[in-house]
Amino acid sequence: MKNSILTYIASISVLFLASCQKDFLNRLPQTKPTEETLFKNVSDLETYSNSFYDLMGPSYNDGFSDNIAGLSGSSTTDAMIRNSLTPSNVSGWDGWASIRKINFMLQNAGKTVGDPASIKHFIGIAKFYRAYVYYNMVMTYGDVPWYNKVLKDTDIELMEKKQDPRTLVVDSVMADLEYAAANIKPSGSNTRVTKWTALSLLSRISLYEGSYRKYHKYLALTEGANKYFERSASAAKEVMDKGGFVINSTGKVAEDYRNLFVSNDLTSNKEIIFFRKSSEADGVANNSHTVFDYQWALSKDLMEDYLMKDGSRFTALPSYEKKQVTEIFENRDPRLAENIMAPGFKTNPSVNIPYVLKPTFGGYLQIKFYPRDPNQRKGWDLNYTDLPIMRYAEVLLNYAEARAELGLINQDDLNATISKLRNRVGMPALDLGFSESNIDPIQSKRYPNIQNNKGTILEIRRERRVELASEGFRLNDLNRWFVGELLTINPKGIYVPSLGAMDVTGDGIPDIAILQNKESLGPISGISKEIKDKLAMYYLDEKVIFLSNGSSGHIQFVKDQVQERRWVEGPKYYYRPIPILQTTLNPNLVQPLGWR
Repeated sequence: MKNSILTYIASISVLFLASCQKDFLNRLPQTKPTEETLFKNVSDLETYSNSFYDLMGPSYNDGFSDNIAGLSGSSTTDAMIRNSLTPSNVSGWDGWASIRKINFMLQNAGKTVGDPASIKHFIGIAKFYRAYVYYNMVMTYGDVPWYNKVLKDTDIELMEKKQDPRTLVVDSVMADLEYAAANIKPSGSNTRVTKWTALSLLSRISLYEGSYRKYHKYLALTEGANKYFERSASAAKEVMDKGGFVINSTGKVAEDYRNLFVSNDLTSNKEIIFFRKSSEADGVANNSHTVFDYQWALSKDLMEDYLMKDGSRFTALPSYEKKQVTEIFENRDPRLAENIMAPGFKTNPSVNIPYVLKPTFGGYLQIKFYPRDPNQRKGWDLNYTDLPIMRYAEVLLNYAEARAELGLINQDDLNATISKLRNRVGMPALDLGFSESNIDPIQSKRYPNIQNNKGTILEIRRERRVELASEGFRLNDLNRWFVGELLTINPKGIYVPSLGAMDVTGDGIPDIAILQNKESLGPISGISKEIKDKLAMYYLDEKVIFLSNGSSGHIQFVKDQVQERRWVEGPKYYYRPIPILQTTLNPNLVQPLGWR
């Protein structure tokens, strides 16, 4: 038993142990001088807490969700719904080194001498990040062990304990966030965690937990859902009333929205609560150009959720299913063309050469976050755009949704939230009475478990999807709303009226051709040689894409025919399994619901 314990302690994957070197236990005493000298003053706390900032970063894609069509990269969720994910091949359960680092500061901060408010400020930042890391684990695994101190090599019983219940862990997360919101200072740069960052995360996590408890009825926690909706709303309202944030609207409509994601400087943007600063001089850059035609494209399903310019539904148009890529942007919500590439888009605005889409990912290419100025794109991991981590729009959406879930939503709430987002892009306000009396049948089918305020909640969910598209929210939203089965609907791309040549840049001249194979040239036989020689050719026999009606229809993906998507009824797929190495090292760990 002693040998197995030592192996357990030495492993890289053991909870809170940061090294797998064989002399790990011998090195523990060497940290004592550091503990005695590291946290002497407030400056020490600040310096140490700066290392936490890498734990929360920007997201500029929606990963594997129903917002994505073709996807060439790997994904745990993709593997799961194709029935290839097991505890033997899954990764994860790896946030413990971060928790250990945070707990190390919290455990030693009592030694710090200095201004009490400043000490509490940095303790609040540590608790903010501990809450963030822990709740991500809750979203992934449900029950997890809660630790609020650094474990020693003698703490075998703690290291080998089973998970704590979700309720205990979430209560602890909420306590951390309440401390953070109460003690982190409101002033400071929006590249640093402030009181408003803490309140925004408190609102986000409270909304998730309230939704999870309400819609995941098997947990038998439904009665506790409303207190989380209430806290989500009240935290959001404090940001709205006291934070000084506004929806950036200069009247430029699409550009105001676009500049949130492609700007070189978000410092003075009053919508940005928290962002990651890029700087060529400081060697801080990003890889946001990879959103464009590299590993994925966006879905027909997402495209259709954007309303018409007058607020009516795109899906109410006659023959909306057969509209081509050159037609779908007409009179639409301007945010559509700021997320999905419209015909005529140029990667270099100074050169009059429109980009020609590749249909192999579906054709709806993501341009949100794509740096527009070629001087912003200097190579791999060499983009110098600032990237938002938290923005005010999410806070407004949180408030509206929480109030609607509580049954308290009114027109004033909508005017203060959803309508502000729509007004920024020149869209009409959301009317409470209209949304309740004119329920969208497509939205209603998509989210069948809404019980009250159905029309309003459906429109709030639409607005959330549209406003926050490609920012990393969608998969978590599907999970908390208990509609994960949407992930098993085979996605579609652009509509192709027939095999042959197509204009996809909007100039009336064909740019691509989709044919059955290299020998089946009949559909382009009538095209002039000059045009034919410039066509980018794609062949169905290459077994990457197919058309939903055989020789016409929407682009779909052969992978979905070969590796069928399926959903296991019940809670199983709302969690991820714990890697088998971890349950071997600690046999008291229990696999999440459905994976046991």
